[in-house]
Amino acid sequence: MAKDLIQAVGKRKTAVARVYLKPGKGDVSINEKTSDDYFGEIPLKTHIVKPLELTGNKGKIDILVNVHGGGPSSQIHAIRHGVSRALIKLDPEYRPTLKKEGFLTRDSRKKERKKYGQKGARARYQYSKR
Repeated sequence: MAKDLIQAVGKRKTAVARVYLKPGKGDVSINEKTSDDYFGEIPLKTHIVKPLELTGNKGKIDILVNVHGGGPSSQIHAIRHGVSRALIKLDPEYRPTLKKEGFLTRDSRKKERKKYGQKGARARYQYSKR
């Protein structure tokens, strides 16, 4: 990897995004595809560039992403988390702005496992008195 690349990892549920930032004109490449090709018509894909908009770097930085696991929504949030963490490596002054928006907090919520003797994680089998 080149010296001018800044790397960070973002996570959400089981999605893991390896994010690389480099000086450029604002292109977003996800698994070697554009964000429109990769995510299609998902309106959430605008969340990917939100950290850049907040810090005033939209159109100045290219985003390269390798992402796997989870669904489209989780992947988008993992990418946003990774971009935010990479921006802090670029300039620590961005930390208060990104922290206030909640972009640096790793959303640790995951699917709860099914328990034995129950229908699901929390749902029980129906109780019959008679």
